[in-house]
Amino acid sequence: MGFGDLKSPAGLKVLNAFLSDKSYIEGYVPSQADVAVFDAISSPPSTELCHALRWYNHIKSYQREKTSLPGVKRPLAQYGPSGVEDQTAADAKDDDDDLDLFGSDEEEDEEAIRMKEERVAAYNAKKSKKPTLIAKSSILLDVKPWDDETDMAKLEECVRSIEMDGLLWGQSKLVPVGYGIKKLQISCVVEDDKVGTDSLEELITAFEDYVQSMDVAAFNKI
Repeated sequence: MGFGDLKSPAGLKVLNAFLSDKSYIEGYVPSQADVAVFDAISSPPSTELCHALRWYNHIKSYQREKTSLPGVKRPLAQYGPSGVEDQTAADAKDDDDDLDLFGSDEEEDEEAIRMKEERVAAYNAKKSKKPTLIAKSSILLDVKPWDDETDMAKLEECVRSIEMDGLLWGQSKLVPVGYGIKKLQISCVVEDDKVGTDSLEELITAFEDYVQSMDVAAFNKI
C-alpha cells in the first residue's frame, strides 16, 4: 500500500488516479489521512492531474484547522493503493511512459457528479415552476344598435363596462351599415377556458336599450 514518492511526478500520478473516484483519502469527510498525504506533497499538482489538484486545493483550505480534523495521522505508507513501489528510480523510469499530459475524459470524480446532479435538480425545479400555456383567442365583435338615433358612445361605454376574468377589450370603430346606422366593431382577447362567445353575447345584449344584436365577425386562436 502507498503512493510512492509524492514529490515526484510519478507519485502524484498515482495519487491522481487514486482520487479519480474519491473525494478524500479515506471516508467521505476531510480527515488526518488527507493531512498526512497533503504534508508529503512539496508543491501543487499540475493542471493535467485534475483529480489530485482538486483534492489538494480543497484540503489546503483546511490548513488552519487541520489539527482538529477527525482521525489519527498514520505513516504515509499506510495510505493509498496497494502494490505501489516506493522507489524513486522505478518511478522515474515509468514517468515518460505513464504520465498522462491531457488527463482522462472517461472518469468523473464525485464533485463533478454532485455538480451535475445539482444542475439537473435546479433545471427540473425551474421547469416545474414554468407557467402552463394558457389558450387564448382574439375575437372581433359586431354590436348593432336599434336605429340611427342610438347613442353609440353610450353603447360602447356599456360594452366596455363588462368585466370578466380572462377578458381584455381592444380597439373599436364605428362601421356604417346603411340608412345612417352604424354598428360598433370592437375587438377583445379572451382566455378560452374562462370566456365564451355565448356569455359575451348574453352580457352585451342585456343592454337592450342600446343593443339590438351581437355577431362574431372574426375569431382567431392566439
